[in-house]
Amino acid sequence: MVELARQGDARLNRVSEQGQVTPIPSGASIAFAEGFRPQSEAMHAARREAAELGVVPVSPGSASMLTVLARMIDAKAVVEIGTGAGVSGLALFAGMEPNGVLTSVDSEHEVQAAARRAFLASQIPNRRFRLIAGQALDVLPKLSDGAYDLVFINGDHLEFGEYVAQALRLLRHGGVMIVNHALWSNKVADPDNQEDETIVIREALSAVQDIEEFTAALTPTGDGMVVAVKS
Repeated sequence: MVELARQGDARLNRVSEQGQVTPIPSGASIAFAEGFRPQSEAMHAARREAAELGVVPVSPGSASMLTVLARMIDAKAVVEIGTGAGVSGLALFAGMEPNGVLTSVDSEHEVQAAARRAFLASQIPNRRFRLIAGQALDVLPKLSDGAYDLVFINGDHLEFGEYVAQALRLLRHGGVMIVNHALWSNKVADPDNQEDETIVIREALSAVQDIEEFTAALTPTGDGMVVAVKS
């Protein structure tokens, strides 16, 4: 993974057989992409509450990606690792089937209470979400094998490798795993950065590449998202 990071810029700038240089999106283009899909008032309200709680929500572009991916696979059963203040949950609900259920795990009771308020304010009934307060690695093994359409990983960075392994078990064939913070504040692509969180995220991404059942891509949306489909 470090070697891939070293080669990244060279790959992006290589000249094609037709003599054309692959363009690199500018900061303005990335900002335009992030704001491409307008956010709902409920989403704005959840973001304000996240700021008050000191929680960093998914970016607008990442929220839109969650909605699109959930809609693409007609997601009915979704697992979210890291509830936050409900921003990502609202994005997932916007793409899920009308009777779909979100199971969201977080160790912080206060942020889950905020997520509950956000869901209810958006007229999402209680029966459509399970907010489980606890450590993800204690909760996830209790969930059923192959029973979920989508798993969104947005929890403790130091546990990303274990989350990937759990997602592989939880997903049905054709299900989708999404890993947030895959670029981790531009640190993952910096081969000189050897912080613990950076190393663990790199190892998790390498694991995704090595798992034959996953077909994966990494997008620079937000703080980076890996999207993988289970065969």
